[in-house]
Amino acid sequence: MVRLLVVPVMVLLMLLPASGECQEISGPDVRLLTNDLYVSFSLDLDSKQLVELREGIDKELKLYVDLFRVWRGWPDEFVLGKFFIRKLRVDPIKKEYVASSNDGSVLIEKRFRSPDSLLVWALSVKDLKLTSTRELEPGQYFVRVTAEAKVKKIPVIGYFFFFLKETDFRVSKDSATLNIEAGR
Repeated sequence: MVRLLVVPVMVLLMLLPASGECQEISGPDVRLLTNDLYVSFSLDLDSKQLVELREGIDKELKLYVDLFRVWRGWPDEFVLGKFFIRKLRVDPIKKEYVASSNDGSVLIEKRFRSPDSLLVWALSVKDLKLTSTRELEPGQYFVRVTAEAKVKKIPVIGYFFFFLKETDFRVSKDSATLNIEAGR
């Protein structure tokens, strides 16, 4: 009986995408400047992701930047968040390197001369204004940055194999806590 279960389990494990344990978020660095909260971070992809991108496989990354208030004895409270979709497209034959960033209201598309400059721009966020501290209540806060990449969907298989992962990787990292005082 056990032998009959081993073969289907092994087949399912081979169908699962590789885990995203090699992706890493550097930062997030949070700083207060004239009553505004700014966040900077960058994402490091693993070698498999970089090779796929350089070979011409398009990537779509979703970046979430969320602000949480810390409560003792209770779950942390979500205060606000920002969301970006970064699309990376490399054509190694034509030597075209294109990236776009969409936050729901502004679409930015850029062309680059090398895949390295494309990666530097697409995988980092510098001095993103998250909110004004005047809009926040006094307390302790932290920023959580989450990055995920979706697996290319095959239309029919997703309905039958609903238990398979839909993300290629998903990583998140929290900043250090910061105190927001009254009257700031």
